[in-house]
Amino acid sequence: MNVLLTSVSRRVELLKAFRQSMQRSNITGKIITADLKRSAPASFLADTAELVPRIDDPTYIEKLLDICDRHKIDLLIPLIDTELHLLSLHQQQFSDIGVTLLISSATTNEICYSKKKTSIFFRDIGVKTPKIYESSEIKDLNFPLIVKPDTGSSSVGLHYVQSKLELDFYLKNVEDAIIQQLIIGEEYTIDILVDFQGNVISIVPRLRIETRAGEISKGITVKNHTLIAAAKQVVESLPGAIGCITLQCFLQSDGEIIFIEINPRFGGGYPLSYRAGADFPSWLMQSFGGENPKVAIDEWEDGLAMLRYDDAIFVKADEISFSLKN
Repeated sequence: MNVLLTSVSRRVELLKAFRQSMQRSNITGKIITADLKRSAPASFLADTAELVPRIDDPTYIEKLLDICDRHKIDLLIPLIDTELHLLSLHQQQFSDIGVTLLISSATTNEICYSKKKTSIFFRDIGVKTPKIYESSEIKDLNFPLIVKPDTGSSSVGLHYVQSKLELDFYLKNVEDAIIQQLIIGEEYTIDILVDFQGNVISIVPRLRIETRAGEISKGITVKNHTLIAAAKQVVESLPGAIGCITLQCFLQSDGEIIFIEINPRFGGGYPLSYRAGADFPSWLMQSFGGENPKVAIDEWEDGLAMLRYDDAIFVKADEISFSLKN
């Protein structure tokens, strides 16, 4: 079984998880990576690393199809938001050459990519979500608030706004900005695995203790069955959800859950869930092979903490096409 991880960048821990799961399950095959940059750290742990153009390049899909054909890829797993909708529109082309995309439907990717559409989806299924304010409501707003791009990710362009002056500034300087109610409480990311038949297999809430550049750096698994049930309701309401779905929410002091975001891909903090025993790679490959993973939805270790730190991969300069000038 050959797996292609695209836009692999710094996802070293995820690549290691797939390799360990393949070895543990006696699955033979290779892990191929694709990235825009030759210096992508995770590419140095792959069996083969391929370079690809930018996702908005008109030849991007053609290049991926070529990689899949040459390496006899069985399963392609995209890892960044901007790639999801594009690939969801080209599933048939990959299917025609025997490649399965671990990707949700185009409708679900449209819902998840836009904060406005995500908010509407949450309201339609009856779960709480922060209010998004229209421009006509600006004069009546109470601060603090959040301003962020409608289609942003990794907290890029997110700003906490304390006054009308700051609000006016960021509305002019953040592209496609939305104004959102500020929510206070314990922040959770929830990893959910959905098999190829649309069945929810596993749900792992992770308390976010500390983040860096929008990604969790310290966190703890929490076996909160109210969060698990609420996350299951959300994911089962998404049309055509498949693979790892990552939800973000706040748990308030009175027990109310307020959902803020959905990312239909592996989240940056998934390695914590993996180390807690939620072996999504193995269960995905079982599902891909037609098996039904026999695990409970909460079959993972409660109270496991992850404390991330910087590490490094050392390579020759010419391996990343970096020229030293004397």
